[in-house]
Amino acid sequence: MPDDPHPPVVEPPPSAEPELPEDVPMTIWEHVGELRTRLVRVLLGMIPGVVVAWEFREWLLGFLLAPLTRAWHKLGLGEPTIHFSNPIDPFVAYLKIAVVVGLIVSSPWAFYQVWAFISPGLYEREKLYAIPFVLASSVFFIGGAYFGYQIVFPMGFETFLSMAGMLPVDGVRVQPTIMINEYLTFATRMLFAFGVVFEIPVFVSFLALAGMVNWKQLLDFGRYWVLVAAVLAALLTPPDVGSQLMMLVPLLVLYYLSVGIAYLIGPKVEEEEV
Repeated sequence: MPDDPHPPVVEPPPSAEPELPEDVPMTIWEHVGELRTRLVRVLLGMIPGVVVAWEFREWLLGFLLAPLTRAWHKLGLGEPTIHFSNPIDPFVAYLKIAVVVGLIVSSPWAFYQVWAFISPGLYEREKLYAIPFVLASSVFFIGGAYFGYQIVFPMGFETFLSMAGMLPVDGVRVQPTIMINEYLTFATRMLFAFGVVFEIPVFVSFLALAGMVNWKQLLDFGRYWVLVAAVLAALLTPPDVGSQLMMLVPLLVLYYLSVGIAYLIGPKVEEEEV
C-alpha cells in the first residue's frame, strides 16, 4: 500500500511551563515609555488624596506633632511650641503634609501600577497574584508607617527632649526650639523609611514566587541579614540606640517571616539540597 503523501501532523507535547502571552521583546525606550506612563498615573492618582489632605492640613499637622507634644508634656518642658523662620515655611509644611498623605492614601493605586509595569514579564499563573500583591503591599506600607508613628516616635522624642533643662553650671537652660520644616522633614522621612522596611515580606515573597530564590537560600543568608539590618537601622533612624533597636527588631522578624512565606509558596528544595 503506498505511503500517505500527507502524513498527519504530530503536535509537540505541551511544555511544563506555559509560554509568556506576550513574548515580544521591548526595546529600552519602550520600557522607559511604559515606566513614564506608570509614574504619570501614580501622580494623577495622588491628586484626590492631596486635595482632601489640604482641607484637613491643620488637623494633620496636629496629628504628626502629637508624639512630640506628648513627650514635651511628660518631661515638663512647659507649653509645646513649633517655630518657623520664613513666612512661607508654614505653607511649604502644609503642602508637604498634603503630598505625603496623598501618597499614603493612594498607595494601593501606586502598587497596582508597579504590578502592571512588571506583569508583562510574568506567566499567566503568576498574574493571578495581582490583587494579593496590591493588598499586601498597601497593608504592610501603611502598617510600617503606623508602627513608626505609634511606637518609635514617642520613645525617640522622649529620649531627645530629655536632654533639655537646666545645666549644673551657671544656671544655663537648654531650651528646645523646634522648626516646623525640619520637624516635618524628619517625621516624613522616618515614616516613609518604616513603610519601606515593612515591604520586605512582599518583596521576598515575589522573588520566591518568581523562582529566583528558595527558602533554604534565604535561611542561609539570614546570618548576613543580621549585619545588613543593623546597618539599615543605623542609617534610617536617629543616632539613638532605642530607635535603632525598634527598627532592627522588625527588620529581623519580617525577614524570617519572609522565609516562612517562601517555604510555602516558593520553589521546593530537593532533599539532597537541604
